[in-house]
Amino acid sequence: MRPMMTRVSIPILLTGTLLLSGSRPAASPNEETDRIQNSLTVLRDLTSTPENSIPKGLLQRAEAIVVIPSLVKGGFIVGAKHGKGVLSVRDDERRWSSPAFMKMTGGSIGWQIGVESVDLVLLVMNRGGINDLLSDKFTLGGNMSVAAGPVGRNADAATDVKLGSEILAYSRAKGLFAGASLEGASLTGDKDSNEAFYGTKISPREIIDRHVTASSAIAETWRTTLRNLSSPPAGGVR
Repeated sequence: MRPMMTRVSIPILLTGTLLLSGSRPAASPNEETDRIQNSLTVLRDLTSTPENSIPKGLLQRAEAIVVIPSLVKGGFIVGAKHGKGVLSVRDDERRWSSPAFMKMTGGSIGWQIGVESVDLVLLVMNRGGINDLLSDKFTLGGNMSVAAGPVGRNADAATDVKLGSEILAYSRAKGLFAGASLEGASLTGDKDSNEAFYGTKISPREIIDRHVTASSAIAETWRTTLRNLSSPPAGGVR
């Protein structure tokens, strides 16, 4: 039986990059391009400083990645949180898929006082969880166990116990450290955004299973960046 953890506290990585917040009224190719670009900025920021970043060894071992730039804390409905992001999954040859657009919602996502927005990165560490991740509604801490990911160049040696968890989570807020819990947060495919970007109705599972290739230059930049960040030393497989 897989371990389950329904409440996760996540350290926020201290960076100087401004968070991008706000929502847009309707999906469009430009919106999706912006979302991928914002996700790329988050990934680059969270991997740029060896002493305070996602360990490269964990990126090399990850089977899937989800980036949610600016998961926003709602002010009108108490407890409501919402964010839009991007998912990619590795195939059997360790190649990253084209981006699939996702939405995160949850009424129990709790942050420290004063934190209005966080950038979130989820690393899925084993193949067994991919099917759950691509289901119609995936619940963090319910479908798969989640733990806060270790940080820094020397973190790999201390992660064996962490790897018992199927997802490692990283988050950051502008200019400060904070804690977050993802209890009951759900991930679902963003139907409108996937249709706008790919020009047809298509689900995240179809993008992954059919090895759909996006013609957009930003999609290729996304895959290239993931490949570069997660490549093993020279002579290994991608």
